[in-house]
Parts: sequence; structure tokens; C-alpha cells
Amino acid sequence: MNRRQAGTAAASALAVAVALGALTGCAAGAAAPSPTPRTAAFQLDRDFPDPGALVVGDRVYAYATNAPGMNVQLASTADMRHWALSDADALPELPSWATPGKTWAPGPAALAGGRYALYFTATDTASGRQCVGAAFATDPAGPFTSPAATPLVCPVDEGGAIDASVYTEDDGTRYLVWKNDGNCCGLDTWIHVQRLSADGTALVGAATRLIRQTEPWEGHLVEAPVIVEHAGSYVLLYSANDYGGDAYATGAATAPSLLGPYTKHDGPILSTKSSGGRYLGPGGADLVTFKGTDWMLFHSWDDATVYRGLHVVRVTWRGGVPVPAT
Repeated sequence: MNRRQAGTAAASALAVAVALGALTGCAAGAAAPSPTPRTAAFQLDRDFPDPGALVVGDRVYAYATNAPGMNVQLASTADMRHWALSDADALPELPSWATPGKTWAPGPAALAGGRYALYFTATDTASGRQCVGAAFATDPAGPFTSPAATPLVCPVDEGGAIDASVYTEDDGTRYLVWKNDGNCCGLDTWIHVQRLSADGTALVGAATRLIRQTEPWEGHLVEAPVIVEHAGSYVLLYSANDYGGDAYATGAATAPSLLGPYTKHDGPILSTKSSGGRYLGPGGADLVTFKGTDWMLFHSWDDATVYRGLHVVRVTWRGGVPVPAT
């Protein structure tokens, strides 16, 4: 993605949770406790985690982790407030190397010649690791197809690779940004960046390591990287800690050049605590500029920690990092 343009199972689980709540609720005649309402409404109140966004003309397309019967979810908007969820799978067929069932964190990009790319995470059948693949389409709504017989990024000895996104320079040079999945097997998690070929199908040269988990709030991992440029500085957004609870949060690091060195912001820029509990475990963030306004897209948990819905909020810039409205 040019960052300068800068499901059903969850619903079923939620229904079960509601039913169980009814069965285990107050005794007959007792007043039911008043639920604590969320103060931050979802733009998509359903499971739509790890959003990756792409601005194409007067629309924004958001791609998300799999849902039952769908490898990649897709929604779009013309105003950043009202989102139309597609009933079509953006990536209807997985490549031969991928095992179905774990397709997540899609990162879109606009290529030359009216083509579009979607970099996704899936399980590599041969190694059992999560790895990054590439798919292509002539329409941002897809369908995307992935003809490669092997993953694009699959460092098996580093735990595999996940959470790819694309940064595009002014001259059109594109770079893939991803995380080695070291937390799968007791290894460090590094954010990497590496140049992409002009057609987006291959990597060029060597990868550069940018940051790894070093701060107490980050727990045992960093992931979900996105790089943007702002006011002459490169800004790396990332998520850290355990995605399954409210400790998950979004951090930022800045650098004078794309390849670093990056200096981490002091603490997360968005967390359960910093938002006053409005967002539970906010992460998987992306940033786009649409119609002159900077927007952050991210997911957070619902109150019952059953599904991760989509939030879309305006951001302002303070101290060189984006600060979302909370």
C-alpha cells in the first residue's frame, strides 16, 4: 500500500455467550444488572481484525483477517464512517503452498499499470509455519489470485513471517515490511523491511532489521508493522503484547531514514489504559490520508472478548507520532 495516501464464527460465539449469560443470570424476581456500555462504537461491529487499508480514488478499501468461509474480508467506504461489507471473498482461492483456515493480516498495495497487490499471512503446509504470500488483481475489490508455488517470505528458522504491509517511496519504489514470527518458538520478533520488485512479485536484496521487543509494555513480541512518512520523518507503527486481551497496544518508533535507526516512542500511543477503557486491546493499526485528513484504522475487542471489531478515528500529530482521537 502507498502508506502516504496516508465473522460468522464470532457472531455464533457471541450468541452462545449471550445464551449462557441468560442461563446463568439473576434468579427469578431479581433485578438484572445494568450492562456497562462501550463508549466507543465500532464502524464494523463484527469480527474484522488486522485491517489493512488502501485509498483508491474517492473510496477506501479495508481488508481483514479470515472469517468462516472467507479467506480475506473486504469493506469499503466513501466517507470513513459508513462501511459497506462485501459478501465476496477478496482472496477466494489460496495458493497451493497454503493450508486453509489461517489467512490473516492482509496488506494491500497499488502497483503500476492499474494493478493491485495483497500480501497475506497463511500456513505453509511444508513447514507448518506462518508465512507471507502475494496475490494480485486488476480491481481493488478483487478477486485477488496468488499463482506462486511457494511463499514470498518464509524464514522457517526464525519462526516464519506474518503481518506484511507495503511502504512506497515518491519514485514508486516499494518495500515490504513484516515480522518474523519468533514468538511461536521462543525467538526474538524483529520488524523487517526489504525492497520489492517493480511488479511486486519478488523481494530484492537483503532484509534490514528495524526493531524488536525491548520495552516492558511490549511483552514478548512486536508485530503488525506499518511505515508512514510525516514531516520528513519515517514513522513505524506496530502492535505489541498478547493480542488476546487488553494488554495488546499500539506503539510507534521514528527514524530519519527508511532503514533506521528507529527510536521508540515512550510507551504506547494507543492502549486500553490510554483510551480510558474505550478500546480493549487496540492493535493491528493502519494509517491513511483520505480527503486531506489522517485516519487510523485498528481493531479492539468487544466487551465479552469474543470478537475484534473495526474502529476508524481521526489522528493528530504530536511529537512526531500520530495520536488517535479517543
